[in-house]
Amino acid sequence: MYKEKVVMSWSGGKDSSLALHALLGSMKYDVKLLLTTVTKDYGRISMHGVREELLRKQSQALGIPLDIAYISKNANNSEYESKMREKVEAYKSMNIRKVAFGDIFLQDVREYRESRMSKAGMECLFPIWGANTKELAKEFIRLGFKAILCTVDPRVLSKDFAGREFSEDLLEKLPDTVDPCGEKGEFHTFVYDGPDFQEPIRVRVGEIVLRDNFYFADIVPV
Repeated sequence: MYKEKVVMSWSGGKDSSLALHALLGSMKYDVKLLLTTVTKDYGRISMHGVREELLRKQSQALGIPLDIAYISKNANNSEYESKMREKVEAYKSMNIRKVAFGDIFLQDVREYRESRMSKAGMECLFPIWGANTKELAKEFIRLGFKAILCTVDPRVLSKDFAGREFSEDLLEKLPDTVDPCGEKGEFHTFVYDGPDFQEPIRVRVGEIVLRDNFYFADIVPV
């Protein structure tokens, strides 16, 4: 059966993991690459602050090659978009015309992605778009995914949430004002195991620091 080639926009977190799981389960798509933006000065996933080494371990555990777009530590939107254009042109030469994202309900983010990809001659897929985030968070846990909160916004969550397991207990303790999937940027996660992983990634939580107005829990490979 023919499967359409797709690139997965990969953050290393739970939403992109759920979107990838949906793609793999649909039997319609062949996920060729995981595309991630890494800040080259730090060697960490941009926004999430997760080490590049762990990103590579995710790729190995999932059995899907990694494609990294490196940006500078002070990168503006123009630099980011330029790097994405370079990647997209390469994908088109591989006969790939679709990029999938783990967005759930932020319409402005979706429209931004669709606009940029359309101009580059690409289409967007949103496998988990419109899902109820409370149910989606529970589904993530039920499916056997394992994740740690690697980034926390101190304006909405206290420092002690950083480095915690994403669990039923955590969901119960989230304030009502915080989306269960952190869709508005309240927190980000690092996924270290799940139904699509060939083996779990062994990690521990290291130092927790306040940087650029966010708490970052350093996830350390064991």
